[in-house]
Amino acid sequence: MVSSDGTVITNQHVVEGAEEIVVTTRDGKDYDATLLGEDPLTDIAVLKIEGLGLPTATIGQSTDLMIGEWVVAIGNPYSYLLGNTEPSVTAGVVSGVGRNIIPSRNSETIYVGMIQTDAAINPGNSGGPLVNALGEVVGVNSSIFSGTGESVGIGFAIPIERAQRVAAEIERHGSVRRSWLGVTVAGSDRMQAWKEAGGLPITDIARVGPASNAGLRSDDVIVSAAGHPMRTFLDWEAAKLEVSPGETLDVVVNRGGRNRQIGVVVADLPTASAERVSVLGDMDLITVTPAVKQERRLEADQGALIVRLGDRTQSVTRLREGDVITQINRQQITSAEDVQAVFRGLNGRTAVRVYVVRNGSRGYTEFYVQ
Repeated sequence: MVSSDGTVITNQHVVEGAEEIVVTTRDGKDYDATLLGEDPLTDIAVLKIEGLGLPTATIGQSTDLMIGEWVVAIGNPYSYLLGNTEPSVTAGVVSGVGRNIIPSRNSETIYVGMIQTDAAINPGNSGGPLVNALGEVVGVNSSIFSGTGESVGIGFAIPIERAQRVAAEIERHGSVRRSWLGVTVAGSDRMQAWKEAGGLPITDIARVGPASNAGLRSDDVIVSAAGHPMRTFLDWEAAKLEVSPGETLDVVVNRGGRNRQIGVVVADLPTASAERVSVLGDMDLITVTPAVKQERRLEADQGALIVRLGDRTQSVTRLREGDVITQINRQQITSAEDVQAVFRGLNGRTAVRVYVVRNGSRGYTEFYVQ
């Protein structure tokens, strides 16, 4: 509980797909909870229960943590096997800070800048607090490394500052605005590039975007961001998660052998702020602009990017999210509105051929529009 009127922060994966959410306090009282919002990228969700004068946690600072200091993980692992509702605690030390976990191929969650601890974290600890020796919450227990699913002394918690920032975004806007700088750095295929370059080489930069507006160049090497050294692309992802659109991210770049500091005013992600056009009932499209192309690393210079697609339409059309529609029959597509106009003019009696760019390859699919 982070507010006395019933705001609760937990993990997104804890409430994902839930039909009913109940928050149980230490005294055993149950409260029906409303999901205010969730963010799969950071694995944070915000709940609201009805009540006044509810007990709240004391918030600390993860930035003050030192490796080796004591911490306590609170949760209720395997509570479904137990007959009581009281939480349990496990103790350990801070094993590391600023830890980045290489994301799995099928996961949209990014665990970066994490607190690592050897306090036992098991299924049921997720979403619970990690507290320091003063009883202050410094993190949100989130994940473990284990071959069996049980604790082996390698647990991770989301820094409390990030959890609070995400929660504030959800409470104010109903969702989390994404930061965009218009720059791409060396990725997972060049994890050791920083050893040779002394930082992260910029591999692409949007012609019009925050980075280019601030004066960054394609031959720059990013040495640090927000005071943190940039060693891999995950460090860059962590830096972007800590700023919101409209804020300034201070970066140090090496240019021609000399370091210089540049402040970049962060903008909204192009695909997040772009106007969406809906077609076929459950397909959302946005126009491919230079900014969208750079953000999504698209091969197509123009067209309509599919950003949402329902299962039924995907099955019928064989289109996919992330496809860029470049042509329909003989009509060239330069915007999302072009797709909408073409589909409105179809009568369903003949098949429609849709040309797309997918993962750098060009192809087409045919289907009938009812």
